[in-house]
Amino acid sequence: MPDWLFTVLFWIGLVVVLGMYVSWRATRLDRLHARADTARAALDAALVRRAAVALEMAASRLLDPATSLVLATAAHEARTADSEGREFAESDLSRALRAVVEQPDFRRTLADRVDGAALLDELDAAARKVAFARRFHNDAVSATRIARRRPLIRLLPLAGRAPLPEFFEIDDVAPKA
Repeated sequence: MPDWLFTVLFWIGLVVVLGMYVSWRATRLDRLHARADTARAALDAALVRRAAVALEMAASRLLDPATSLVLATAAHEARTADSEGREFAESDLSRALRAVVEQPDFRRTLADRVDGAALLDELDAAARKVAFARRFHNDAVSATRIARRRPLIRLLPLAGRAPLPEFFEIDDVAPKA
């Protein structure tokens, strides 16, 4: 085999291998973006569910009027907040839920009423789901951001025009059981 043919085959093989590697990195980055988007949708669903449970609790007539008003206002603000104020509104809802549920003997008193225990269980489950969903979302965002900082991703525009995913930082501490 002539030397020039070996050289040509070597360079063609090298280009193919590099092309496969770049394609693999681009596909991985696309999957990371899709994972971050899916995690954000799950987080949004968990936040909406928590606000709905808080509104249900406020409208249940199981709470005194002042507590119902505070809880309903916080839940409404969380559901209607724009993208810039959503983190603050969701944190306010977390604080309002803790203030309401962590009152002395609140859980025992509410559990003694009809449907009170079920409502508390639903609220606890919704609060836990928010914490898990936020953690999964932030992990997906972190992995995507790390991948986008790689030199090859920055050198070649493999991220395309996809926006850099943002972390979602809220006070998501659930009321104490």
